[in-house]
Amino acid sequence: MAGKPTEYHRGEMDIHEQRSTYHSFLVMSKWGALIIMVGLLFFSLLFAVGVGFTGAAGAAIVLGGLGFALLREKRKSGH
Repeated sequence: MAGKPTEYHRGEMDIHEQRSTYHSFLVMSKWGALIIMVGLLFFSLLFAVGVGFTGAAGAAIVLGGLGFALLREKRKSGH
């Protein structure tokens, strides 16, 4: 017995919204992870290690700047 014919045809569906949602999820995950890492470093150095506010803030700023530089989206050539 053959199955019922359907209107689905592989590769013909518009997936623009799915791609946009997935891209947004990846962007939020990436930046959220960086924010959490910077916060953990800051509070770990401040309270657990006892570096002091200035040292903890300096290390967090360096990590945040480095993370921002490495995680930002690269511009596509020609745009």
